[in-house]
Amino acid sequence: MIHDPANALAAASRSDTKLRGLLGGMSVFTMIMTVPQVWAIWVGHQAAGVSILSWSAYFASALLWLWFGIRKHDRNIYLPCLGWITLDGAVIAGAVVYG
Repeated sequence: MIHDPANALAAASRSDTKLRGLLGGMSVFTMIMTVPQVWAIWVGHQAAGVSILSWSAYFASALLWLWFGIRKHDRNIYLPCLGWITLDGAVIAGAVVYG
């Protein structure tokens, strides 16, 4: 069997495109799933049981991924991080205000 690098590259490119699409979709989905937590804190004034330590770790992780994404010039990494920084920050601030 003859190995054709051009075909392998094209297949890898399609696979990467699908994976990037899936990752982008999951980023949006998981952010949407976080909105009820933010809503419960800021609208319902219910921050009982919210761990500032855990959400601070998520916030720090998002900052590191943002930095990495910017360094790699990869919008698929750094753009979702802006959403996560906003959501994580909202949870942390709400937990401080209403906790």
